[in-house]
Amino acid sequence: MSITPLMPVYARSEVRPVRGEHCHLIGEDGRRYLDFAAGIAVNALGHSHAGLIGAIQRQAATLMHCSNLYGSPQGEHLAQRLVDMTFADTVFFTNSGAEAVECAIKTARAYHQHAGNEAKFELITFNNAFHGRTLATISASSQEKMHAGFKPLLPGFRYVEFNDLEGVKAAIGPNTAGFLVEPIQGEGGIRVATDAFMRGLRQLADEHDLLLVLDEVQCGVARSGTFYAYEQYGILPDILATAKGIGGGFPMGACLATEKAARGMVIGTHGSTYGGNPLAMAAGEAVLDAIAEEDILANVRDKNAKLVARLEQFIGNYPDLFEEVRGRGLLLGLKLKIEPRPFVAHLRDGHGLLTVSGGDNTMRIVPPLVIDDSHIDEFMQKLSAGAASYVPAEVAS
Repeated sequence: MSITPLMPVYARSEVRPVRGEHCHLIGEDGRRYLDFAAGIAVNALGHSHAGLIGAIQRQAATLMHCSNLYGSPQGEHLAQRLVDMTFADTVFFTNSGAEAVECAIKTARAYHQHAGNEAKFELITFNNAFHGRTLATISASSQEKMHAGFKPLLPGFRYVEFNDLEGVKAAIGPNTAGFLVEPIQGEGGIRVATDAFMRGLRQLADEHDLLLVLDEVQCGVARSGTFYAYEQYGILPDILATAKGIGGGFPMGACLATEKAARGMVIGTHGSTYGGNPLAMAAGEAVLDAIAEEDILANVRDKNAKLVARLEQFIGNYPDLFEEVRGRGLLLGLKLKIEPRPFVAHLRDGHGLLTVSGGDNTMRIVPPLVIDDSHIDEFMQKLSAGAASYVPAEVAS
């Protein structure tokens, strides 16, 4: 047998973490890594947050799983907290970001079809977006690399250039149900939507009775400097998909919606065996507690200002390597003038610094939201050493 026990769909590195301590990972060989990848923006509270660990331990000893055929006091409480903190009137809990986006897509279609508008099923999405790895969510993305081997794609998605409001207007037709957009494209290269673009989408949705659906799986839950990024645009969405940081490392996500937008999501239209299980709800409660009690939003904004200032000063020393700093909060990107993956590997293997590559030649910097000044100092030291010692492959050969 030549295939590996773990299906070989990841090009896994030699880093093999077995333990986490706050903002560091420790490999099975004992090597320490500064983790500025955070499980790709998942470990919002780091790797050993006492409140999160305690909440999961207590709930595991009480009740881990209970079918959604029964009432859920745990789910009802967390859903109410999210409703109180956001635009939403109702919440459906999932196990992942892809599931949350799937629910958002279904909710948008059901809004129209519940009212008899069967023709309105198409969502306008945006080039270089990433919405997940299910058939529906890869169909919602224009990235051909995600389509190979899985065609035919699901119909119902139309791609437009990101931040191109005129392109959106031209794309609206009789089948349009709404817009699905990341306020900050993560995998697509930490590309930030402009104020005019987001406000324009909201206005178009209102004018045409369409739904504005936000994918805040990566940029949500305090990562951008506000609880959700839409707050920075002065708009309210109709539907929002969230995951990653909301569980702090425990698998969970959610689809949030207004009462109007969720009018088609009635008994029997959707479900999940594990979504909203008590263990996940305990994790979510602990994350929300930490955001409030530890003033994490203020920390994200403070560390953003310090990190961006140092990065912008730093990249001037390497004009052949770096182009610009992107992003908001602690969802940052360094755009490189070369393919980023070899440089990310160089930082990881040579300097013990974990980051993650993204589209548009961008290296994503997505640390735990609980970093302090010492972690920024360590990050800059490792990044500086890595840049000074990096020799691009084409030069080395």
